[in-house]
Amino acid sequence: RLRSHHNQKENQVPKTVQVPLPQEGETLFDTEEKVFEDIQANAGEKAFVFIHTVPYEGSVALVNLLTSTRLVRKGFDVPIVLYGPGVLLASGTRGYPSVGQEAFPGHLAINNQIKTLLEEGATIHACRFAMGALYGFREDDLIPGVKPFHPLDVLDSALTAWREGAFQLNTWTV
Repeated sequence: RLRSHHNQKENQVPKTVQVPLPQEGETLFDTEEKVFEDIQANAGEKAFVFIHTVPYEGSVALVNLLTSTRLVRKGFDVPIVLYGPGVLLASGTRGYPSVGQEAFPGHLAINNQIKTLLEEGATIHACRFAMGALYGFREDDLIPGVKPFHPLDVLDSALTAWREGAFQLNTWTV
């Protein structure tokens, strides 16, 4: 049986807690307390970052690139391996209405972060198989400095990381 709008109002419980919204600039969290040691790389330590994810379908690709930047700044030698849809992260032809132009703020955040990583010493590799066979994406379309590699190097890069005892960050999404 349907209740009338009038009866629904009679059965509602009034709000009893009034909490004002925090004002801009107010601190809601303790940003000073750090629980874990701030680890810096020892000489020669590596951190491999493997990214197999669709750009812009979520935040994981950008978060991994930001984490990679932190690893570089902590002193790690950081090879980044882009494979599967991850190769699209390294597109040097992105932009609108023309290459390199942001259609809206943050539109080229991934491209900009890759450029920052390259400038700060990371090595970024993109799988030729994924570029060509999956996306019709040419080596010439890569952001300058990104190195294309043979598809068999996906496994061998992971084995290299394992053999060297390197830290590994792996993201695999579809």
